[in-house]
Amino acid sequence: MKNEKQIVTTKQFGIMIERLAHQLIENHKDFSETILVGVQPRGVEFTRRVLEKLTEVSENKEINSGSLDITFFRDDFGRRDAPIEAQELDMNASIEDKNVVLIDDVLFTGRSIRSALDALMSFGRPKQVELMVLIDRRLKRDLPIQPNYVGKTVESILSERVIVKWNSEDSEDEIILLKSENE
Repeated sequence: MKNEKQIVTTKQFGIMIERLAHQLIENHKDFSETILVGVQPRGVEFTRRVLEKLTEVSENKEINSGSLDITFFRDDFGRRDAPIEAQELDMNASIEDKNVVLIDDVLFTGRSIRSALDALMSFGRPKQVELMVLIDRRLKRDLPIQPNYVGKTVESILSERVIVKWNSEDSEDEIILLKSENE
């Protein structure tokens, strides 16, 4: 049996996105040398939201972006019970000698980001790679990967899950922590 606790409300969610957009503007100025890359599947919606906010609050309306499928770069690719399905790829901009901001929703063990870095290198050699995450679950890192931009840090245990719910017909923007009642 599971129970859930809301850790980010809809209002807080919007504030986090706006703060992260302003941090990007501060560090990347006009974005002429920067590309935002969402890690599929869940980083793509986060990237879209950040781009919306950036075009709203900055002078630049033409920010390069793309999405990255890490399916075949995962270290658990052949080890799962159910096969992993590849996602549609959208990398129309070159990353060669660009500043890349990898964007994902939740950072936990670091393995997905390691896969994303491997996948990214197949598109060229970036000048610099930064990481933006909505939630940093910092207590269980398998790899030495740390984000440059963080919406919120959550200290959770292995049996807990962090779920990002995006605004849709069924729900509002929110982030919940699922706890196992057996713990």
